[in-house]
Amino acid sequence: MTYVVTEACISCKHTDCVDVCPVDAFREGPNFLVIDPNECIDCTLCVPECPVDAIYAEEELPEGMQEYLALNTELAALWPAIVQKKDALPEADRWSHIKEKRDQLRRE
Repeated sequence: MTYVVTEACISCKHTDCVDVCPVDAFREGPNFLVIDPNECIDCTLCVPECPVDAIYAEEELPEGMQEYLALNTELAALWPAIVQKKDALPEADRWSHIKEKRDQLRRE
């Protein structure tokens, strides 16, 4: 099992989760974080740290978010590790209330 970052993170990119990850499983893209499923040890520490509730266990992914398991796996292989907390994106407060924002995901 692994944990998965879902749509709520897009254009917010809070990094509170990164600080508590004991194995540095998070990867950073331009406006989204993902979890490398090969590194995740299922410790659950990141889940309560996410201020936008974007992180779920793979078997508890909300309806319509199943694609994010494959997306985390794909992007984790491309993006660099992030190992310390950074400021959220400047528009994070505004984006945190928007539900459907998959089209905003930037890969590069």
